[in-house]
Amino acid sequence: EVQLVESGGGLVQAGGSLRLSCAASGFTFDDYAIGWFRQAPGKAREGVSCISRSDGSTYYKDSVKGRFTISSDNAKNTVSLEMNSLKPEDTAVYYCVAREGIWCPLRDPAEFSSWGQGTQVTVSS
Repeated sequence: EVQLVESGGGLVQAGGSLRLSCAASGFTFDDYAIGWFRQAPGKAREGVSCISRSDGSTYYKDSVKGRFTISSDNAKNTVSLEMNSLKPEDTAVYYCVAREGIWCPLRDPAEFSSWGQGTQVTVSS
């Protein structure tokens, strides 16, 4: 059974930083694409970032490029999202997601079969 457990959310002032982590288990880590979606109140879920474990390719939503960095730790089966220069509009519940295969279709949340429980990120102005 695929399990994704997020940690690291919290409250931070605008301009600050947070690091989210996703501990993955129950599948062959290298065969999956793992990423992050977020959902703000009253808004649809949106893809933030993704890493393809097969070749290490990374993908980002335009509005977070240059501020967020996704990385993976093979030994620990974890994926992290380093978030810098946070803005109030980054406030949302952040979900770790996974799908088998090499692609990272960040525009379609339905493509990701596994989801974590979510962690709240709140950025105050």
